[in-house]
Amino acid sequence: MRYTVRPLDIATWDAFAELVDRNNGIFGGCWCMGYHPDDSRNDEGLNRANKERRVRDGRAHASLVFDEDGRVQGWCQYGSPAELSRIKHKREYDKVPPAAPDWRITCFYVDAKHRGLGIARAALEGALDQIAGLGGGLVEAIPEVTAGRDAPGRFLFSATVELFEENGFTRVRQVGKHAWIVTRQIDPA
Repeated sequence: MRYTVRPLDIATWDAFAELVDRNNGIFGGCWCMGYHPDDSRNDEGLNRANKERRVRDGRAHASLVFDEDGRVQGWCQYGSPAELSRIKHKREYDKVPPAAPDWRITCFYVDAKHRGLGIARAALEGALDQIAGLGGGLVEAIPEVTAGRDAPGRFLFSATVELFEENGFTRVRQVGKHAWIVTRQIDPA
């Protein structure tokens, strides 16, 4: 299947919102707000409004993967550490903080009917291209190792270490049973 990757912005908001609505708000109404400081999971309507406000203000970044029919089937969220201040494994992360990143990749989502078709890969590659277009810099993520274990895709919202390594990332240090900080320097486009 051929994909087109576009940034999340006001022009693509409706397509993004359609995917989230199609999937019942994603993870209990998250609306891809879980890593933003203003996550309000207890009120799905508030998360939707906050996400849309962030998109309109240019304070939310993601690469959206469109299928051949023009429907979004997945995304990769990225942003500055200030934009995405909430991270997984924070207590362990803070014990020996890595070099301060310019960008953080926090979240992936792929529609359940489209998993295993390369959408997460396209989303990550799109995010890296968009980061290069925004000036590049040090990019950080905290994905999970899946080699040698059963890891259901619906729980891999931070993607896999293996996918990041295939895209030039290096492991920095382990921060959870399966979670690793990975980084890559992206040159400006």
